[in-house]
Amino acid sequence: AEAARKRLYPEGSVVAAFTGTDLEGTHYARPFDDLQPADDADGWRVVTGDFVSTDDGSGIVHLAPAFGADDARVAIEHGLPILNPVDAKAEFTDQLPRYAGRFVKDTDRDIIDELAAAGLLISEFPYTHSYPHCWRCGTPLIYWASTSWFARTESRRDDLVAQNETVTWYPDHIKHGRFGRWLEGNVDWALSRDRYWGTPLPIWRCTEGHDTCIGSVAELSGLVGRDLSDLDLHRPAVDDVTFGCPESGCDARATRIEPVLDAWFDSGSMPTAQQHFPFAAPAEFPDAYPADFICEAIDQTRGWFYSLLAVNTMALGAAPYRNVVCLGHIVDADGQKMSKSRGNIIDPYEIFDSVGADALRWYFFSAGQPWSPRRVFTDGINESTRRTLLTLWNCVSFFTTYAHLDDWSSTSALGTAPPVTHVLDRWILSELDRCIGEVTDALGGFDALAATESLTRFVDDLSNWYLRRSRPRFWNDSDDAAYATLHHALLRCAQLFAPFCPHLADEIWLRCTVGMTDADDSVHLTDWPTTSGRFDAHISEQMAAAKRLVALGRAARSDAAAKVRQPLRRALLLHPGVDLDAEVASEIASELNVHDLEQVDTVSDLLSWTVVANFAKLGPRLGKRVNEIAAALRAADGDAIHDELERSGQIEMGGETITTDEVELRATRHESFALTEDNGW
Repeated sequence: AEAARKRLYPEGSVVAAFTGTDLEGTHYARPFDDLQPADDADGWRVVTGDFVSTDDGSGIVHLAPAFGADDARVAIEHGLPILNPVDAKAEFTDQLPRYAGRFVKDTDRDIIDELAAAGLLISEFPYTHSYPHCWRCGTPLIYWASTSWFARTESRRDDLVAQNETVTWYPDHIKHGRFGRWLEGNVDWALSRDRYWGTPLPIWRCTEGHDTCIGSVAELSGLVGRDLSDLDLHRPAVDDVTFGCPESGCDARATRIEPVLDAWFDSGSMPTAQQHFPFAAPAEFPDAYPADFICEAIDQTRGWFYSLLAVNTMALGAAPYRNVVCLGHIVDADGQKMSKSRGNIIDPYEIFDSVGADALRWYFFSAGQPWSPRRVFTDGINESTRRTLLTLWNCVSFFTTYAHLDDWSSTSALGTAPPVTHVLDRWILSELDRCIGEVTDALGGFDALAATESLTRFVDDLSNWYLRRSRPRFWNDSDDAAYATLHHALLRCAQLFAPFCPHLADEIWLRCTVGMTDADDSVHLTDWPTTSGRFDAHISEQMAAAKRLVALGRAARSDAAAKVRQPLRRALLLHPGVDLDAEVASEIASELNVHDLEQVDTVSDLLSWTVVANFAKLGPRLGKRVNEIAAALRAADGDAIHDELERSGQIEMGGETITTDEVELRATRHESFALTEDNGW
């Protein structure tokens, strides 16, 4: 401990040097002698441990086995006495009269002064280190040893690890990370609690110390000698039940011991307890076990997730769940964990009253992966509601309004897509088929975010492209195909949104099935939709290109201050790799209010080129001929020179070979606007 000697005794001299092993077994005089150990306890001797350092202290510590895990482990290993003058309120007991009734941390100064007065204090100095505090009130906490009943989980560690291998975790790194490491370091489960409320520990002890563990009400009835079927198996009623000790030759009376079970044991027993198995439902239980999936917050890796696995692996030999979705914590807009004590929570009832429960549900599903910390704030909820749910509701309102005005009703069988020919109808039904497949696959993989992203894209397509482009078909033509297509899409949306927004989905279903005798009374009574094979990759690619070109066209109009209501003669489209069908091109022309569309292959088709001599390069080489060559370049066909330079990197002009770096090519746009994904045109 040379480093500690230099820090504590910088001017001292070394009398003798020892290793820790040299001192092992040496007895010492303890600083306080208020507490007396049992007569056979061999205390006040030096033992060695691997958790002591010389970074802060002296390299020698005085153990307090009742107040620390390391201290307790070493004391038990070496047979040292465990003394505890502190009660469950972290106050000194009457064993220390001068400190009795005081919180232990409040006595620090007095104890230091007492050591100094006795001449036992070598050095006193403050240092910063982590210390546990109550997360609710900030009170310092202490480790405090107490007796407990244990479940022997450590001996079943391999079984727990093996059963964890049968489980799929989301996210997958939890399986062998946070949860897997917890299982590998598993120790026996301290199962009892010194509380009044809770499931009573089913152990009766007689005055002679014989313990009897009761496994059923029938067993207890047999020991008591009367039917206890109506007994409330909780305190205080269960504590009134006593019986003669069943131990052979013992006539003492057995009463239930006071502790109750850890509440986590109750949660771990949920799969069997909910069906009262094995005392009831022996035939039904196998169909309900194991659960397809469970979900809870990430801090349950050492709580519910573990207690479920531990109880059921020990009792039934099998994991109680197939899949676990591990949720992240809810935090506020600044990323701080929400807590009532911090005052940064959102009252859910205010959200319910303002935008509804489904809006909050949708935000949780669509704002990020479930296992990521979730920033929850009012503006975020409102934005996700506006973007998707209100957009969908506007589509429903549009349909119900005009269907009522035109007295339209569906003639197709419920759930059957109508026959269509219009490109917009074919496209939206194709996108609907893709959406059904994507949502189904995402939910099958427990990926709610991917499902909501697909739904959001479809609702945007339905509202901002299909409906907007189809309005004249409803307003002017009362087009039956348009009504049937929109109606079918909304019914499918109701079904797809049902797991996320149950109330909204049911309202959409009910509004869109008015007068339909073959419709179920609720969307939640219908089967999950399946794909119909109507997805068309070609039309999907065509319409995606159309939407991109329209967005660029609007931007070009805005740049040129040409409003959409101003008709334009033509638009040039540059969209490499996609040859637009005539009916799709017609939608683009109509949306951009242009008479003709012309598709071009390269950027050069949109430009005129002028060639200018680079005098700094040509002058020194051509001398007096530079002006002659410069005039020839200006008079030449700029587009032809551009193409030749692009091809070979040089041209012949006036008997001279001119290279690319000896001229400057200047491009001029020759149309009002052009649309392309390349080079920003």
